[in-house]
Amino acid sequence: MNPEEFIKSYERALGTQDWKIIEPLIFENVSVTFSNGEVHIGKENVQKAFEKNFSIIKNEKYTIENIKWLVKDKKYAVYLFEFNWTGIIDGESRSGNGIGTSVLIKESARWKLLTEHLGRKTS
Repeated sequence: MNPEEFIKSYERALGTQDWKIIEPLIFENVSVTFSNGEVHIGKENVQKAFEKNFSIIKNEKYTIENIKWLVKDKKYAVYLFEFNWTGIIDGESRSGNGIGTSVLIKESARWKLLTEHLGRKTS
């Protein structure tokens, strides 16, 4: 798997809303910052945060697009992206979008998410 394939795998895994499918793509010392400013450090904390979102947002569709690579090396990669999501919250259709920065690290020949920072679009 290369970094581009990782992104597609990560996007598909998030779409399942199943941590067991997402977990192999996550580095043990991961850090994720949500667009509301919440910071989650460590795989266990990230799992709790993701599963909380999955319980709130039903039938979520999450897409990653407009990827801009800052660096791709043999052991790490950094990219910027835009994201969009739709889903059902409290029986109502909702959606959102934003921008993100992610860092991937290669561990045991597999790419994993080291950090992800999601933010709101300003325009």
